[in-house]
Amino acid sequence: MPASDDRPYPSVWARPSRKERSTLTREQIVRAAVEILDAEGLDGLNMRRLGDRLGSAATAVYWHVKSRDDLVILAGDQMWREVELPDADKVGWRAAAMAMARDTYAMARRHPWLLSAMGTYVVYGPNKARVDDHMLGVYEAAGFSQDEAGEAATTVATFVVGTALSGAADVSWRARLRRNGDDETLIEKKIAEVFAVATQFPRLRAVIDTYPVEDVVKEPEKDLDFGLRVIFDGLEARLAARPKRTRRSPARR
Repeated sequence: MPASDDRPYPSVWARPSRKERSTLTREQIVRAAVEILDAEGLDGLNMRRLGDRLGSAATAVYWHVKSRDDLVILAGDQMWREVELPDADKVGWRAAAMAMARDTYAMARRHPWLLSAMGTYVVYGPNKARVDDHMLGVYEAAGFSQDEAGEAATTVATFVVGTALSGAADVSWRARLRRNGDDETLIEKKIAEVFAVATQFPRLRAVIDTYPVEDVVKEPEKDLDFGLRVIFDGLEARLAARPKRTRRSPARR
């Protein structure tokens, strides 16, 4: 056996049967990989485990996907299909941009491994490009220039990803503790240790003393909505502050 089950297909391995190769599809492989990634994160995905889930030899997977890295990239791009593309002409540019931002956030929360993957791999394919292209169109429909549309889209995306990261980090460390066999008691102990550190600082202690724990450890969606409102208020203000263009009279011949 090779030292790692994630290396490209070598000739010394037992070749998968023709039936195994023909019954598997890339779509099946990516779907199974996403199920593992959602349940166990990036560290939980390897070709042997994927083969077991598919009921095929790990080597059969390599006939459809070159490597584990390629599989992570394919799975990551697939997630962007979950982001809806609202029509800015029908709902207005702000409502369309807000909906896409919330969709992106919700998608990242459903698949917390994706943000880690985007920090390690170049996760970019037709599905991500489809979202980026539509988003630029939304801001251009608002009246921003091509350059300004790119800057606006980047600002919103950076905020959304940053907010989603806090939730993804919470999911990841809880999953890691459970994977190591730790129970909810240890998780509660870790949270108590965090609060013990925070109470050493006066403003944080005041927040903890004023509000119940469940309000202090609030859902990130509240931060998301507040931040998006602030960003979009600022973008609308920039548009409103522009001088109105006067119609030019046709040049005399």
